Amino acid sequence: MGTNSLIYSFVAKGSVVLAEQTAYSGNFSTIAVQCLEKLPSYNSRQTYACDGHSFNYLVEDGFVFLVVANDSVGRELPFAFLERIKEDFKRQYLEGDQTSHDFDTEFGLEDKFDIAYSLDKEFGPKLKEHMQYCSEHPEDLSRIARVKSTLSDVRGIVIENIEKLLDRGEKIELLVDKTENLRFQADSFQRQGRQLRRKMWLQSVKIKLAMFGITFIFILIIWLSVCHGLKCK
Repeated sequence: MGTNSLIYSFVAKGSVVLAEQTAYSGNFSTIAVQCLEKLPSYNSRQTYACDGHSFNYLVEDGFVFLVVANDSVGRELPFAFLERIKEDFKRQYLEGDQTSHDFDTEFGLEDKFDIAYSLDKEFGPKLKEHMQYCSEHPEDLSRIARVKSTLSDVRGIVIENIEKLLDRGEKIELLVDKTENLRFQADSFQRQGRQLRRKMWLQSVKIKLAMFGITFIFILIIWLSVCHGLKCK
């Protein structure tokens, strides 16, 4: 399975995103936050579809864990990922020694839960780590899920369209571009620009040389005509 099966993820408290992670560029983060504001407050699992991608939410005890995935991977992998980051987050922030975290002295952990992206620097790398692992080891996750039976209710998740959730009549298009591809396209554009400038410069040189040649031949013809006329006299 490709490493691009999981596209974007975040952890939120209510409607406040605490940490996010992605290697892509696009409007999926905006759509994900809009959906976040419409989610029920009770513990639940929700999946919403948009342009061949699924927005998978795990709501538990006021915290929301999200991952945007390609529809081709199904539902088991995204929710296995969400279970992993939920357990990691709870272990690190809700069950462990909170004094060990590098927070400002005037803010406690509960205050940090009210500040957008307050855990981005600390927990963002964890999201990246889990995304990479889950994308690269889907078979292991499926095997673990079957043993633990933690995903038995995934099959019962109702998949709704995002337009229906947001009560919007217009079509919402999901734009997802890998940052690396964008850089490649920019480099390609620069190369094409340089090649075009070089081509135009060569054409300009050819035109100048052609004009110089025509002028030279014209002058040569006149000179030969003059010389021939003088000899005739």
